[in-house]
Amino acid sequence: MVTATSEFDLKQTILFDGPFGPIETERLTHAVGYDFTQFEVLCEAINELETKELREELTPAGRVRLGVSLYLAGRYELAVATLKKGDSGALALYYLARSFFALRQYDEALKHYDLAQKAGYSVDVCRLGKAEVYRYKGQPEDSLRELDKLSGAIEQTAEYLYQRGATVAMYGNLDEAVKLYERAVAADKNHSGALFGLALERERGGYDEEALDLYKRSVAHFPANVGALFNLGLLYEDLEQYDQAVVCYQRILDAHPTNQKARLFLKDARASSEMHIDEEAQRKKDRMSQILSLPVSDFELSVRSRNCLKSMGITSLGDLCAHSEQELLNSKNFGETSLVEIREMLALKGLRLGQFATDKQTEEPAEVETLSPDEQAMLLRPVTDLNLSVRARKCMNRLGIQTIGELVRKTADELLECKNFGVTSLKEIRERLTVYNIKLRGE
Repeated sequence: MVTATSEFDLKQTILFDGPFGPIETERLTHAVGYDFTQFEVLCEAINELETKELREELTPAGRVRLGVSLYLAGRYELAVATLKKGDSGALALYYLARSFFALRQYDEALKHYDLAQKAGYSVDVCRLGKAEVYRYKGQPEDSLRELDKLSGAIEQTAEYLYQRGATVAMYGNLDEAVKLYERAVAADKNHSGALFGLALERERGGYDEEALDLYKRSVAHFPANVGALFNLGLLYEDLEQYDQAVVCYQRILDAHPTNQKARLFLKDARASSEMHIDEEAQRKKDRMSQILSLPVSDFELSVRSRNCLKSMGITSLGDLCAHSEQELLNSKNFGETSLVEIREMLALKGLRLGQFATDKQTEEPAEVETLSPDEQAMLLRPVTDLNLSVRARKCMNRLGIQTIGELVRKTADELLECKNFGVTSLKEIRERLTVYNIKLRGE
């Protein structure tokens, strides 16, 4: 098995004349699998070759290099068009078969595997490719027939064991399939297909932790199995690790930009990630609200301290944190001893004096005198009842807006000052408020 090394120059291998066959392409895939940042290098090399192609500076052999690279990057239709203009050699025909298979043009794939074999490409590798095509066509008997034609050392390779396991699984022989997958992984611990097959069976059996590890190992290969990336992303979402799910779906789109399913999943994962952050922030805010609502009478304070707080109208920890130390010291009979006592009490709850001093400033009330009783009751409802978009909800959280009443106390300009809140979000809020016949302040 070819391994990635620091001495391997991916870009030079693609761009410059020199050996370019199965060994070099395997080294390319291992280089990107070992370090996915090399995918950008692959794309850079493709861009340079495409520029030469536009200038008609590419030789037929150069077009094969470009076609193979396009296949590896997931640009299968362009790969087919480019390889057809190549040198018609065994490598070009083999990757035409691989590209047609990826495009689900199975008959063309079978045809080109035969042509590649006749042109001198490995007979065993071509038969394994044909077995895979038959399996995807829903013809497991033809797949087994191709596999049965193989003998010798090939039968102990990871690819052969995986292909036979996947075919056996189509007949419902899952125990045998798992054994074959395990043998495949024993032969090559990094075999993407076998790891994917094992992960599927572990997930079906409810062993999510094992499945997660197997999927992660499977997608470390390049080109990564798209099914493994999707399933890994979904497992990450179940674990509420949305950022990791986003990485999985983005990897699919990097190689397959037109994959609408991946685009949809990516959008949902990003939205879930933002909502998860918002919900976590809301939970923290709710916990803080519960603490701030605790009455000061629940704490063992001296008579002097209690009387001072009572005379200042301070009944809860929230009221207390809205006052500065100097304000307390200015109160009659409140001295340094009481101040130390209050500090220690608040420290037990992770609070301090003056923490919410700015919150005492009262905002100009909304103009509600023209509202009906029902509309005024609406102001007490949570802002979540407006069913706002993720972006608008995040702005509400940033501004500390929890009720519709708090929202309509804001002007449009005040909302627009919030980070990532734009005209589209403002229009959305206005439309939601219009349903209840209420408006933002000043409108």
